[in-house]
Amino acid sequence: MSFAEAGDVFHRARGRTLDAFSSEKEKEWKGPFYFIQGADPQFGLMKAWSTGDCDNGGDEWEQEIRLTEKAVEAINKLSPKPKFFVLCGDLIHAMPGTPWQKEQTKDLQQVLKAVHKDIPLVFVSGNHDLGNVPTAETVKDFCQTWGDDYFSFWVGGVLFLVLNSQFFYDASKCPALKQAQDRWLDQQLSIAGQQRCQHAIVFQHIPLFLQSIDEEDDYFNLTKAVRKELADKFTRAVVTGKKQGRRYLTHEPKLIR
Repeated sequence: MSFAEAGDVFHRARGRTLDAFSSEKEKEWKGPFYFIQGADPQFGLMKAWSTGDCDNGGDEWEQEIRLTEKAVEAINKLSPKPKFFVLCGDLIHAMPGTPWQKEQTKDLQQVLKAVHKDIPLVFVSGNHDLGNVPTAETVKDFCQTWGDDYFSFWVGGVLFLVLNSQFFYDASKCPALKQAQDRWLDQQLSIAGQQRCQHAIVFQHIPLFLQSIDEEDDYFNLTKAVRKELADKFTRAVVTGKKQGRRYLTHEPKLIR
């Protein structure tokens, strides 16, 4: 299901923002609210993992379909409704250009169509969506299918930033795209300070760290040099904005207070 085919179903991020929310109306803090965060629906992973062939074995995804359907059903029953439902990357298991990518994408989008129309979906890119080393082509394909790979939006006085963390992992095949996101992020963090938003929250697929910012480099975190650079940027934004409420969310849900 392409962007055009699913355009009447999903609010896609376009022009580096999400049109499900009016930035002018949503910049004012009106009190606590909540959203739902998920990650890695990754249609095809369970079969690949069970066979020990994570690179090529994801030719079945019925389990993932059933689990995602249950998640959607549970989310739709919530009252009051969450402001939005964000999926933090690895939407499907098949890497760009590999078998079953189109089929897995179509089936995931079909399941997500059942999310209540008053609960906007927010899509974050992961390595399985762009490739471990993204290219201009894989980024373009993601944007056509799911919307912009990085963007911002306001909800209830909170500024949300969605980042393409693969650029932080390895942007050797698309350095200009990484540079564009870096410039955009600096601008957004400046806005966060100027607007004195109640909170600023970042979503991305690869976490800066798992347990400690000083931990060793690992497959599941960003390198020390990269995480320090990003952490310093976020810290400067906190000081500039003179607000205590900055949060950083990747794979794992955390309580926002």
